[in-house]
Amino acid sequence: MHVAKETAAAANVASPSAILNKLSLVAAEIPMASSKTSKKSGRKRVVLAYSGGLDTSVAIRWLQEKYDLDVIAVSVDVGQPDVDMKDNIDRAKRIGVVKAYALDAKDEFVSDYCWPALKANAMYEGSYPVCTSIARPLIAKLLVEVAKKEGASFIAHGCTAKGNDQVRFDVSIGALAPELGIIAPMREWVMTREDEIDYAKEHDIPIRVKKQCPYSTDENLWGRSIECGVLEDAWREPPEDAFEWTAFPDKAPAKPEYVEIGFEKGEPVSLDGKRMGGVALVQKLNGLAGKHGVGRIDHIEDRLVGIKSRENYEAPAAVVLISAHKDLEKMVLPKDVIKFKSEVDQKYAELAYDGLWFSTLKECLDSFIDKTQEYITGTVRVRLFKGTAQVVGRKSPYSMYDHGLATYAKGDQFDHTSAKGFIYVWGLPLKTVAAAHKVKK
Repeated sequence: MHVAKETAAAANVASPSAILNKLSLVAAEIPMASSKTSKKSGRKRVVLAYSGGLDTSVAIRWLQEKYDLDVIAVSVDVGQPDVDMKDNIDRAKRIGVVKAYALDAKDEFVSDYCWPALKANAMYEGSYPVCTSIARPLIAKLLVEVAKKEGASFIAHGCTAKGNDQVRFDVSIGALAPELGIIAPMREWVMTREDEIDYAKEHDIPIRVKKQCPYSTDENLWGRSIECGVLEDAWREPPEDAFEWTAFPDKAPAKPEYVEIGFEKGEPVSLDGKRMGGVALVQKLNGLAGKHGVGRIDHIEDRLVGIKSRENYEAPAAVVLISAHKDLEKMVLPKDVIKFKSEVDQKYAELAYDGLWFSTLKECLDSFIDKTQEYITGTVRVRLFKGTAQVVGRKSPYSMYDHGLATYAKGDQFDHTSAKGFIYVWGLPLKTVAAAHKVKK
């Protein structure tokens, strides 16, 4: 899938179905350049991943001043709530970009990133459902496509030198377009929040500075990450004001709620019998599970950059879906496939976390995983209650669970006479070892 359609002059967020051939309908008045320099200014161009926040707003002017570049701002919607994409575009234009794009990538994010991660049961270090990790390669891909269409020479992002996201952006861009230069202002210029605000005032940069949040957060459809502040004390329980998507389990509803999730070839397609698109399904399940306090994660994480950090996440839909999906796999897949796939799943999560989404190994693992999902079709019933998501029922037309073989009641079809011979053969090596050791003693 290619770049989602950019906003027209009215800055309406477009759908991913309008691809590169529609990019001539640009938001800005300046005509599209046919080379890597703007025809009007003669300067080279840089495509900036623009969130609309303080850092990237200041970065627009900084890129213009330090590198003498024309800036193209690109805002990508991957399901982060409370983001006004039209406002992002308007602010970027007021700051002085030559063009601005608002790309609605929610459908692509779910179908091409969340669902593959789900089929791989991707939980980094067994705890984190790689929610932020898998959004970065998608954003990088869209930045590259805009850069190629616009004839830009560089891509810029707002990541710091201490986190994992800089790696994910730089490595993904390098894999897709090694000819493009990468600029990371936050790695080059050390400014406090107060310094940035002063810089914005001095340069007449329109910004919206909200009351400073005590945490650093990142959000998309698949989850919300929370770090910094008091959370850096690994002994301290996370305070309630750190969470927005999930209820405190003690204050969650007093009665459990059940949800039935329908899968086809490993992908969720329905909730409680109602077929839904991927985006709507994740949004609905986020609200439903979050209401019951499901999806809170608190763990010590090994960052790619070599440090351990205390990380907190909210991922209600991801936690429920991965639990349900793994349970359905247990019913359908043979034992040896489940065991081997668990090792593949772990590696898959590491590749996603480490920024290697576009690697050859990840592509090969996708082929294996897709093969395992051919018969992962069925329904899983999950009980949501006081912070837990417990699978309490499952069914599949391809189930390997045979009631006639499993039951101890009437109708038992298991051949009991074969058990003695099986046990003899199975235990023969141990008996042989014991006899040999006894002789030596």
